[in-house]
Amino acid sequence: MIVRHLGFQGEGILLGEASHGNLQAYLDDNHPSIDLSQRLRWCRQLAEALDYIHSRGVLHSDLRPGNILVHETVPGALDILLADFGGSMCEELGVNGVALPDGPFYSPVFENQSSALLDLFGMGSVFYTVLTGRWPYKETSGRFDKIDDRLDWEDNFVYPRFKRGEFPSVEDLPVGEIILKCWRGEFATAKDALAALDKSLEAGGHCLEP
Repeated sequence: MIVRHLGFQGEGILLGEASHGNLQAYLDDNHPSIDLSQRLRWCRQLAEALDYIHSRGVLHSDLRPGNILVHETVPGALDILLADFGGSMCEELGVNGVALPDGPFYSPVFENQSSALLDLFGMGSVFYTVLTGRWPYKETSGRFDKIDDRLDWEDNFVYPRFKRGEFPSVEDLPVGEIILKCWRGEFATAKDALAALDKSLEAGGHCLEP
Protein backbone atom coordinates (compact mmCIF):
# COMPACT_ATOMS: atom_id res chain seq x y z
CA MET A 1 0.00 0.00 0.00
CA ILE A 2 1.35 3.44 -0.94
CA VAL A 3 0.64 6.52 1.15
CA ARG A 4 2.18 9.86 0.24
CA HIS A 5 3.26 12.44 2.78
CA LEU A 6 0.77 15.02 4.01
CA GLY A 7 2.69 18.04 2.82
CA PHE A 8 5.48 20.26 4.06
CA GLN A 9 5.87 21.99 7.40
CA GLY A 10 8.63 24.55 7.54
CA GLU A 11 11.74 22.84 6.21
CA GLY A 12 10.42 19.35 6.96
CA ILE A 13 7.89 16.87 5.64
CA LEU A 14 4.66 16.33 7.54
CA LEU A 15 4.03 12.62 7.95
CA GLY A 16 0.94 10.73 9.04
CA GLU A 17 0.81 8.53 12.13
CA ALA A 18 0.06 4.81 11.98
CA SER A 19 -3.00 4.00 14.04
CA HIS A 20 -1.69 0.66 15.38
CA GLY A 21 2.05 1.19 15.65
CA ASN A 22 4.65 -1.09 14.09
CA LEU A 23 4.04 -4.63 12.90
CA GLN A 24 6.38 -6.26 15.41
CA ALA A 25 4.61 -4.75 18.41
CA TYR A 26 1.20 -5.51 16.91
CA LEU A 27 2.10 -9.17 16.34
CA ASP A 28 3.55 -9.48 19.85
CA ASP A 29 0.28 -8.25 21.35
CA ASN A 30 -2.31 -9.72 18.99
CA HIS A 31 -1.00 -12.60 16.90
CA PRO A 32 -3.32 -15.39 18.12
CA SER A 33 -6.37 -13.29 17.30
CA ILE A 34 -5.29 -12.30 13.76
CA ASP A 35 -7.05 -14.41 11.17
CA LEU A 36 -5.20 -16.04 8.29
CA SER A 37 -6.71 -13.87 5.57
CA GLN A 38 -5.46 -10.75 7.35
CA ARG A 39 -1.95 -12.16 7.69
CA LEU A 40 -1.83 -13.21 4.04
CA ARG A 41 -3.15 -9.80 3.02
CA TRP A 42 -0.21 -8.21 4.85
CA CYS A 43 2.23 -10.54 3.11
CA ARG A 44 0.90 -9.52 -0.27
CA GLN A 45 0.93 -5.82 0.61
CA LEU A 46 4.58 -6.10 1.62
CA ALA A 47 5.50 -7.86 -1.63
CA GLU A 48 3.65 -5.16 -3.57
CA ALA A 49 5.43 -2.39 -1.67
CA LEU A 50 8.83 -3.98 -2.23
CA ASP A 51 8.12 -4.38 -5.96
CA TYR A 52 7.12 -0.71 -6.09
CA ILE A 53 10.26 0.70 -4.46
CA HIS A 54 12.58 -1.64 -6.38
CA SER A 55 10.97 -0.58 -9.66
CA ARG A 56 12.05 2.97 -8.79
CA GLY A 57 15.61 2.05 -7.98
CA VAL A 58 15.28 2.05 -4.18
CA LEU A 59 16.52 -0.70 -1.88
CA HIS A 60 15.04 -0.63 1.60
CA SER A 61 18.07 -2.37 3.18
CA ASP A 62 16.50 -2.78 6.64
CA LEU A 63 13.39 -4.87 6.09
CA ARG A 64 12.00 -6.21 9.38
CA PRO A 65 8.66 -6.03 11.24
CA GLY A 66 9.77 -3.07 13.34
CA ASN A 67 10.06 -1.00 10.15
CA ILE A 68 6.57 -1.85 8.92
CA LEU A 69 3.55 0.01 10.25
CA VAL A 70 -0.05 -1.16 10.82
CA HIS A 71 -2.70 1.39 9.94
CA GLU A 72 -6.50 1.38 9.89
CA THR A 73 -7.15 2.95 6.50
CA VAL A 74 -10.92 2.58 6.75
CA PRO A 75 -12.94 1.40 9.78
CA GLY A 76 -12.20 -2.27 10.42
CA ALA A 77 -9.50 -2.62 7.76
CA LEU A 78 -5.87 -2.88 8.84
CA ASP A 79 -3.19 -2.41 6.19
CA ILE A 80 0.58 -2.32 6.44
CA LEU A 81 2.85 0.51 5.35
CA LEU A 82 6.54 0.10 4.58
CA ALA A 83 8.41 2.71 6.63
CA ASP A 84 11.82 3.89 7.87
CA PHE A 85 13.84 4.53 4.73
CA GLY A 86 16.70 6.10 6.67
CA GLY A 87 19.05 3.27 5.74
CA SER A 88 17.90 2.87 2.17
CA MET A 89 19.96 2.95 -1.01
CA CYS A 90 19.34 4.57 -4.39
CA GLU A 91 22.20 4.36 -6.86
CA GLU A 92 20.68 6.92 -9.22
CA LEU A 93 20.53 9.54 -6.45
CA GLY A 94 23.82 8.52 -4.88
CA VAL A 95 22.09 7.74 -1.59
CA ASN A 96 23.41 5.07 0.78
CA GLY A 97 21.96 4.95 4.27
CA VAL A 98 24.47 2.23 5.27
CA ALA A 99 21.98 0.06 7.15
CA LEU A 100 21.32 -3.66 7.39
CA PRO A 101 18.53 -5.54 9.18
CA ASP A 102 19.01 -7.37 12.47
CA GLY A 103 18.74 -11.05 13.24
CA PRO A 104 16.87 -13.46 11.02
CA PHE A 105 15.99 -10.73 8.51
CA TYR A 106 19.63 -10.77 7.34
CA SER A 107 22.05 -13.51 6.32
CA PRO A 108 25.86 -13.40 6.38
CA VAL A 109 25.91 -14.66 2.78
CA PHE A 110 25.27 -11.03 1.79
CA GLU A 111 28.60 -9.98 3.35
CA ASN A 112 27.25 -6.68 4.70
CA GLN A 113 26.15 -5.56 1.23
CA SER A 114 22.68 -4.26 0.49
CA SER A 115 20.93 -5.72 -2.55
CA ALA A 116 17.53 -6.58 -3.96
CA LEU A 117 18.13 -10.19 -2.88
CA LEU A 118 18.77 -9.02 0.70
CA ASP A 119 15.43 -7.21 0.70
CA LEU A 120 13.77 -10.37 -0.62
CA PHE A 121 15.49 -12.48 2.03
CA GLY A 122 14.16 -10.13 4.69
CA MET A 123 10.70 -10.30 3.15
CA GLY A 124 10.75 -14.10 3.48
CA SER A 125 11.57 -13.76 7.17
CA VAL A 126 8.84 -11.15 7.64
CA PHE A 127 6.33 -13.50 5.98
CA TYR A 128 7.42 -16.25 8.37
CA THR A 129 7.02 -13.92 11.36
CA VAL A 130 3.58 -12.74 10.24
CA LEU A 131 2.34 -16.30 9.74
CA THR A 132 3.81 -17.87 12.89
CA GLY A 133 4.14 -14.97 15.32
CA ARG A 134 7.82 -15.89 15.84
CA TRP A 135 11.10 -14.95 14.22
CA PRO A 136 12.72 -17.74 12.22
CA TYR A 137 14.55 -20.09 14.59
CA LYS A 138 13.16 -18.33 17.67
CA GLU A 139 11.23 -20.67 19.95
CA THR A 140 9.05 -18.01 21.56
CA SER A 141 7.13 -15.01 20.28
CA GLY A 142 8.20 -11.44 20.91
CA ARG A 143 11.55 -9.73 20.88
CA PHE A 144 14.53 -10.33 23.13
CA ASP A 145 14.56 -8.33 26.35
CA LYS A 146 18.35 -7.90 26.24
CA ILE A 147 20.32 -6.96 23.14
CA ASP A 148 23.26 -9.17 24.21
CA ASP A 149 20.94 -12.18 24.24
CA ARG A 150 19.77 -11.38 20.73
CA LEU A 151 23.29 -10.87 19.41
CA ASP A 152 24.46 -14.14 20.95
CA TRP A 153 21.49 -15.98 19.42
CA GLU A 154 22.17 -14.43 16.00
CA ASP A 155 25.91 -15.08 15.95
CA ASN A 156 25.90 -18.58 17.42
CA PHE A 157 22.62 -20.06 16.27
CA VAL A 158 20.95 -18.24 13.38
CA TYR A 159 23.76 -16.99 11.16
CA PRO A 160 25.73 -20.27 11.01
CA ARG A 161 22.59 -22.07 9.81
CA PHE A 162 21.74 -19.42 7.24
CA LYS A 163 25.29 -19.51 5.93
CA ARG A 164 24.96 -23.29 5.43
CA GLY A 165 21.68 -22.78 3.60
CA GLU A 166 19.62 -24.25 6.44
CA PHE A 167 16.22 -22.72 7.19
CA PRO A 168 13.24 -23.44 9.45
CA SER A 169 10.57 -25.79 8.12
CA VAL A 170 7.85 -24.02 6.16
CA GLU A 171 6.05 -27.10 4.85
CA ASP A 172 2.89 -26.46 6.86
CA LEU A 173 2.73 -22.71 6.22
CA PRO A 174 0.58 -21.05 3.56
CA VAL A 175 2.94 -19.68 0.87
CA GLY A 176 5.77 -21.59 2.55
CA GLU A 177 7.36 -22.26 -0.82
CA ILE A 178 7.54 -18.50 -1.44
CA ILE A 179 9.27 -17.95 1.89
CA LEU A 180 11.84 -20.64 1.11
CA LYS A 181 12.57 -19.22 -2.34
CA CYS A 182 13.11 -15.77 -0.80
CA TRP A 183 15.60 -17.28 1.66
CA ARG A 184 17.38 -19.25 -1.04
CA GLY A 185 17.65 -16.29 -3.40
CA GLU A 186 15.60 -17.99 -6.10
CA PHE A 187 13.70 -14.85 -7.13
CA ALA A 188 15.57 -12.49 -9.43
CA THR A 189 13.29 -9.55 -8.67
CA ALA A 190 10.55 -8.46 -6.30
CA LYS A 191 8.18 -8.51 -9.28
CA ASP A 192 8.91 -12.21 -9.74
CA ALA A 193 8.26 -12.82 -6.04
CA LEU A 194 4.97 -10.93 -6.18
CA ALA A 195 3.81 -12.90 -9.25
CA ALA A 196 4.71 -16.20 -7.56
CA LEU A 197 2.93 -15.13 -4.38
CA ASP A 198 -0.23 -14.27 -6.29
CA LYS A 199 -0.11 -17.65 -8.03
CA SER A 200 0.37 -19.45 -4.70
CA LEU A 201 -2.49 -17.57 -3.07
CA GLU A 202 -4.80 -18.36 -5.96
CA ALA A 203 -3.83 -22.03 -5.94
CA GLY A 204 -4.48 -22.19 -2.21
CA GLY A 205 -7.94 -20.70 -2.64
CA HIS A 206 -7.07 -17.56 -0.72
CA CYS A 207 -9.18 -14.71 -2.04
CA LEU A 208 -7.96 -11.47 -0.47
CA GLU A 209 -10.06 -8.35 -0.38
CA PRO A 210 -8.47 -5.48 -2.39
